[in-house]
Amino acid sequence: MNKVEAKRQAINEVIEREGGYVNHPNDRGGPTRWGVTEVKAREHGYQGDMKNYPVEFAFAVYDADFWQRLKLDDIADYSPELAMQLFDFGVNSGTGRAAKHLQRLLNSLNNRGQYYQDIKVDGGIGSRTLKALSGFHRKRGDTGLVVLTESLNGLRIAFCVGITEDNESQEVFAFGWLSRIVHL
Repeated sequence: MNKVEAKRQAINEVIEREGGYVNHPNDRGGPTRWGVTEVKAREHGYQGDMKNYPVEFAFAVYDADFWQRLKLDDIADYSPELAMQLFDFGVNSGTGRAAKHLQRLLNSLNNRGQYYQDIKVDGGIGSRTLKALSGFHRKRGDTGLVVLTESLNGLRIAFCVGITEDNESQEVFAFGWLSRIVHL
C-alpha cells in the first residue's frame, strides 16, 4: 500500500467507524458527525446543523488537521501501518498526544543515543522526529517498524484505561475504544 492509498483508507475508515450524527451526554466532544466535533467543524467554517454535516467536509478536516499535521505522508514512506495507527490515535486522543507517544518510543528505542539522537518530546512531528524514525528504520528495519507500531498501540491502550480510571463516567466508552485499537 502506498501513502496515498494509506491516507484514503485511514480517513475513510475513521469516517465509517465514527458514523453519522452522535450527541452522547457523556461524550466530552459534544455533537459530532463523521467523528468531527461541532467545534472542529466551526473552526473550518461550517455553520450549519451538525446533523447535516457533509462527509466531504469531514474528509478535508481529517486530511488537514490530522494527516498533514502529523506528517503522515512522510511516516507512510516507512510504514503505512504506523501512519494509519498514528492517524487514528490523533483523531481519538489528539495529534499532540499521538506524536508525543511516538517520540517517547523513539527515544526509548535508540540505545542511549547510539542509533540516533534523542528528540524533544514536544508533540510536534518535525524534521528531528522524522530523522529519528529514519535512524530507527536503518537500525531495526521493517520488523522494527512492526514493533514500533504495536508498542504505540500498547501506549494508546494504557492511555485509554487511564481515562476511565480518572473518570468513571468514561467507562461507557472503554470497550469501544479498546476494540477500535485492537481491531484497527
